[in-house]
Amino acid sequence: MAQLSDDCFAFGGALLSVDAALGRIEERVTAVVETETAPLRGACGRILARDLRASMNLPPHANSAVDGYAFAHAGLVPGRETVLPVLGRAAAGHPLGRPVESGAAIRIFTGAPMPEGTDTVMMQEDCIVEDGRVRLKPGIKQGANRRHAGEDVAEGAVALAAGRRLAPADLGLAAALGYRELPVFRRLRVALLSTGDEVCEPGTALPAGMIYDANRFMLAALLDKLGCAVSDFGIRPDREAALADTLATASAGHDLIVTSGGVSTGEEDHVKPAIERLGSLHFWRLAIKPGRPVALGQVHGVPLIGLPGNPVAALVTFVVLARPVILRLAGAVASVPRLFPVRAGFAYRKKPGRREYVRASLQREGKDLVALKYPRDGAGILSSITRSEGLVVVDEETSDLAPGMNVDFLPFSEVIG
Repeated sequence: MAQLSDDCFAFGGALLSVDAALGRIEERVTAVVETETAPLRGACGRILARDLRASMNLPPHANSAVDGYAFAHAGLVPGRETVLPVLGRAAAGHPLGRPVESGAAIRIFTGAPMPEGTDTVMMQEDCIVEDGRVRLKPGIKQGANRRHAGEDVAEGAVALAAGRRLAPADLGLAAALGYRELPVFRRLRVALLSTGDEVCEPGTALPAGMIYDANRFMLAALLDKLGCAVSDFGIRPDREAALADTLATASAGHDLIVTSGGVSTGEEDHVKPAIERLGSLHFWRLAIKPGRPVALGQVHGVPLIGLPGNPVAALVTFVVLARPVILRLAGAVASVPRLFPVRAGFAYRKKPGRREYVRASLQREGKDLVALKYPRDGAGILSSITRSEGLVVVDEETSDLAPGMNVDFLPFSEVIG
């Protein structure tokens, strides 16, 4: 199993901006997984390991874009109607198989190869056919309704670039080029666990003072969507030795460890000393809300991401910070999620110098999309995510956001859909 350098997460220093953190991820985090081959039917969501080059033109031959009549444009009478004999027929899968003589036309259907000697197609709606001849209107341009060989993808060109997460259309393109299997990166093996004496398994009795574990199921689903192979290590109590034993076990046979809870510096937060027993921990001191207590480290050389215990903070830090780390480790080119400009439909105050992510939904007002803030802000209010459509990004320079101001909106569909 490939590993990262011991200092890959050692960012250190003063509070780091979100943009600076993402820049360092791009600089320092590289793939830790090997290449394998996947059949097309099993490749959706996988990450392409090598550029996929076209071994042929797509389409492989010039063909008709419409049902109509094919002919040589040079044989038309300029500025007047032209009458040509129809001397053959070509359909998709049934080429004419011979050149077309000068001054003749053939009946052709959509997708049929253009016969040698023809370069233009007139749609059947614009033609009049009588007694084995076709009457062609004047004014058609040379090459009309003809698709060129290789106009989709030229032979030798990169059809799909390495690092791309394969979508259904990508598999269709690969199939159109004749591929039955693709070189992909092995799935990232992720060990996932929750920490905390107050956390218990859903479906069991809930003792006084306890809460059900929401984070582990939410994070497992997020990891699944990124194509990871997740091992569930359950819930671990707030005891340093027991947690250290679990992390040591998790480091064997996994490429990444993800935890939630226990990453602050309080007396009951034991993730930090447990990790330091086995490797190194580098807190990301980030200027972000919610979710400042995010930790990155390594256990026996295996990267670890420690997310906050509050569910909203765990989700926000996952999509903003953990997601690009995971994609890079898995071999993907981690593209920045698209932000969409909208107008704020609410007032909001915050400290300058910190980026904040505000739960919101959109409504249309005239030609504008307006973001409406979810009425409750708490980092533990998970329903605020299920009842919102995304996050308004309030940048570091803004301290007083007024209704009507322009803001960026990050739809959940971009990162968790």
